[in-house]
Amino acid sequence: MRILGVDPGSRATGYGMIETDGMRHRTILFGAVTTSARRPFHQRLLEIFEGLDTVLRRHPADVMAIEGVFHSVNVQAALKLGHARGVALVVAALRGLDVREYSPLEIKNAVVGFGRAEKIQVQTMVQLILGLPEIPSPDHAADALAVAICHAHRMKGEDVRR
Repeated sequence: MRILGVDPGSRATGYGMIETDGMRHRTILFGAVTTSARRPFHQRLLEIFEGLDTVLRRHPADVMAIEGVFHSVNVQAALKLGHARGVALVVAALRGLDVREYSPLEIKNAVVGFGRAEKIQVQTMVQLILGLPEIPSPDHAADALAVAICHAHRMKGEDVRR
């Protein structure tokens, strides 16, 4: 099964794709769609759409795992994050992907075993789990890979071979 993990953001939306048989995970690709704060917001959303759609056109996936909504004191930031999430969900729908959403707590628990883990702990575990020579960069890509790993761990017990 191929899982595309997405860490949505209006300035950088991370993506990371893994292939898993339920026990072993292999990295397919990772990166981030970055946008300029100087561009109009609707244009930035289009860039996120086009970037994620290009990834899925070149590397088809079976499911998209995405970080779910979290609470924020900054309403404007939360709204922009919601828009970026919406764009990712539209890409998934257009590509016919099943979507699974996970909270930051669930992701940290699945990857590190501790829901309040620090960012560097998550990144280090992503590197170890996937057998990568270094911590994935940029940070948003490492976070997206963590979302994909979370889904792979949640899928244990189900038949994930395709």
